[in-house]
Formats: sequence, structure tokens, C-alpha cells
Amino acid sequence: MIDEASGTLAPIAFPPDLGRTLPAETAAIVQAYQRASKAGSTVRAYKSDAVMFSAWCERYGFRSLPASPEAVAAFLASEADAGRAVSTIGRRCAAIRYAHKLAGEADPTDNEDVHALLKGIRRTRGTAPRQKTAATVEIVSALLMRTPDTLTGKRDRALLALGLAGAFRRSELVALDVADLREDKDGLRVMVRRSKTDQEGKGFEKAIPHGRFVRPVALLREWLDAAGITEGPVFRPVSRSGRVRGVQVAHPSKGGEFPQPSGLSNLATPPRLTTQSVADIIKRYATAAGLDASAFGAHSLRAGFVTSAAERGADLARIMDQSGHRDPRTVVGYIRRANAFNGHSGSGFL
Repeated sequence: MIDEASGTLAPIAFPPDLGRTLPAETAAIVQAYQRASKAGSTVRAYKSDAVMFSAWCERYGFRSLPASPEAVAAFLASEADAGRAVSTIGRRCAAIRYAHKLAGEADPTDNEDVHALLKGIRRTRGTAPRQKTAATVEIVSALLMRTPDTLTGKRDRALLALGLAGAFRRSELVALDVADLREDKDGLRVMVRRSKTDQEGKGFEKAIPHGRFVRPVALLREWLDAAGITEGPVFRPVSRSGRVRGVQVAHPSKGGEFPQPSGLSNLATPPRLTTQSVADIIKRYATAAGLDASAFGAHSLRAGFVTSAAERGADLARIMDQSGHRDPRTVVGYIRRANAFNGHSGSGFL
């Protein structure tokens, strides 16, 4: 499962009926594509989960690969007793399943006893997710007012405004490159090249209007011009001395247009903001605005767009066009919360 010395997934166990051993180079290529079937963050989480399972099995005398259903059930039960979240336990189970699949072994999680255990854990501990507060247009406007007039402030303004306007996931925001931006007379077209619901990278485009209040397009242009970013990652770290990392020479755009890639790439790829940075930025300005920072997270911008659009009567299909949601039930949940008091059945007599 996991090679404890290297911390990597163990070599693939190919079926014996192949009659030969694949060359190491070929096996490495096959394994790389198998790993690519999952997002990088998922693979990292699975590796961590598999290490924990292996350590637990070694401690109690079980085999971790191939593992027995009894060992898996006992491990998951111990995780529940330790107070792990239901979602974490579910991911641990998925990691064990995936490791066995890669190794060509029978899936020990596909067992009635394991299924019954998971069902019991969900019933006992509950599965209701803790919703982060939606950063609606009113809240984002308040956050924007707290940003300083520095390079860091300009970056944060652009990130907050664009994150709301595009209902972006944090992974989508930090993955944006200048080449993904295309100016339009009505605003900006942003190409999302890969997302949670588009792991194969087919890509889809989001339209960002100029806007009159939040003005996401103008704030994004202001950041790129001030930072001298003409290619590569849009959102980058800024040092304490006020220098944008990965920018050697500033080339402000002319005529209010977005900078176009120059074709001259640095030898090293400029650094991007991390997904955690998105959450930290939101929390920082929530605190500055006198709000409870713990109630906000990176998802708050995305939830804020859906909620703000729903409050203003936007069509469900149009909201999903912007957010990229696949399941309308998720968006309907936001709409129901946003309009909980509109036309309330008890408003006439309570």
C-alpha cells in the first residue's frame, strides 16, 4: 500500500497471467496515469490515510495489504471512537479501497459488515455539514472597504471581487493564468481549464460583467497593472517589502486592456497563492470588518454569489451556468435559505 521508507504508493502488483514483468519505466508511466485519475489533493489525502491505516494494522497485528474486512471495520470503528468526523472516516475508507484497486487486490471495503458499520457511524454521529457563512455582495463590499491601498490590498481586492463575481472555487481562483483572461466589451471572459467537476480538463468559460458596485473587472485590471503581471499566474504572493514574487520587470497594460502573454517565460514557474491563502484572506478582512472570521471560509465567496443571485430572483439555470454546479439540488439549497422569509406561509398571522 504505502512504502513507509519513501512515503509513496507501493509498486503496482500486476496479475501473474501477464507472463512477464513490465519494465520499470512502463510500470512508472502506468502508475502515474492511475494517480492522475484523482486530483492531487485527493491523492495526498489518500496517502496520509493509507499511512495511518498501515500503522494501525502494524500496531494490532493485521495485514494492511491485502486487508481483511474485519481489519477495515475495526480500524474505522477506532477512528469513530477517536472522534474523527464522519467525512474523514468516509475518506479513510475510500483510501483503503483505492489502494487495493491500484494493487489489484480484492476490495475489503465492499463487505456487508463494513457497510453496516459506516451506516451506524453516520446514524450515531450525524452527517450534517457545517455550512460556512455566505459572503454575499453586501459582505464582500464591506470587506473591500477594509483592504489597504498597497500591492497586497490590490491583489486581495481583485481576488475577493473576482471570486464573488465568478462563483469560483478556491482551486479555480489560484489556478488562473493571464492567458485564461479574454477581454470583452461587456466585461471579461475567464477560461476555467480544470475544476472539481471537470477533472479531465475540458474547460468552460465564465463571463464576468464589469459591474457597477463591486467592479470585479476594474479591480482585477488594477492589480495586474500595479503588479506588472503580463503572463503566468494571476494571483501571487507579495513579500513584506511589497514585491510580487515571480515578476522581474513591470509592463503595465495600455489603454485599459488586459495584459497579453509576451511569450517570454521565466525559467522558473512563478509561484501562485495557495488554496489556504484564499481562506486566510477572507478571514483576515472579515475580522477587520468586525465579523466572526470563524464563520467564513474559502467557499464563502462561491456561496455568496449563489445566495446574492437567488435573493435577487436569478434563474436557477443561469446561476448554475456561472457556478458550474452539476447538481441543481445543491443550488436549490442555497436558494431556499436565501428566500426563507420571502412569502413565508406564516407571515400573515404570526
